[in-house]
Amino acid sequence: MKDDIIIRAQRLSRSYKKNLKAEGLIGSLKSLFRKDVEIVHALRDFDIEVRAGETLGVIGPNGAGKTTLVKLLSGIMRPDSGSLEVLGYRPRDRANGYLSRMALVMGQKSQLWWDLPASDSFLVNKAIYGLPEDRYRRSLGRLVDSLEAGSLLGQPVRSLSLGERMRMEFIAAMIHEPDIVFLDEPTIGLDAPAQKRIREFLRRENEERGMTLVLTSHYMDDIRRLCSRTVLIVKGRKAFDGDTEGLFAGVSSPLSGETDIADTVERIYGREA
Repeated sequence: MKDDIIIRAQRLSRSYKKNLKAEGLIGSLKSLFRKDVEIVHALRDFDIEVRAGETLGVIGPNGAGKTTLVKLLSGIMRPDSGSLEVLGYRPRDRANGYLSRMALVMGQKSQLWWDLPASDSFLVNKAIYGLPEDRYRRSLGRLVDSLEAGSLLGQPVRSLSLGERMRMEFIAAMIHEPDIVFLDEPTIGLDAPAQKRIREFLRRENEERGMTLVLTSHYMDDIRRLCSRTVLIVKGRKAFDGDTEGLFAGVSSPLSGETDIADTVERIYGREA
């Protein structure tokens, strides 16, 4: 059904300026008077449609434009050109109606108060989203049980391991039961058991709540076990959009969960991306 589409992007583009400086003291002095600037095209003429309840993987080498896409979809960043609509809203407007229905989890960014127990951060989010007490308690209980995180609630965030902290990050991000969640490398740095726990949690959320997932990752197991559809971005442009297993069918040798995306792209295309 056409009305199932909750993400529509057409000719979406985003670029940024990067200052260039020659090495050494002389280069530093010259840069004070004249700045050499390079225009980097992070995303170019990008089209995509995503349906409600879909699990979409976004892969590509470092610098391909994956994180830029996630930031555009979540409204952190504005596009230079093109049109983008998510859940009937323009993300760039950061409307309350949109923010109350989406969540963002970034593996290298934290939304938790470092010196306080994670439960205090959950209460802050309860107030931000205006959650009634009964809904908050019900959602918190379900997430804590699903992530087996009951013993962690009272511990200061700084005392948690990376895997434990990421469980708290997911609870904080999803306490308001969003319809769509954007995930930018949420399992980066985690050991295999922690990665598996997060994948199982996300799969349940998708199956039981119909939550839509847009996931970037450098781990093959994240993509292959969670995402039925995958988009490959190379140098800011969409190089593939289709069935996940169809994408990896062209790889001559088996892919392990630790296989890096950049290596995979090279093996698929037979050249460096």
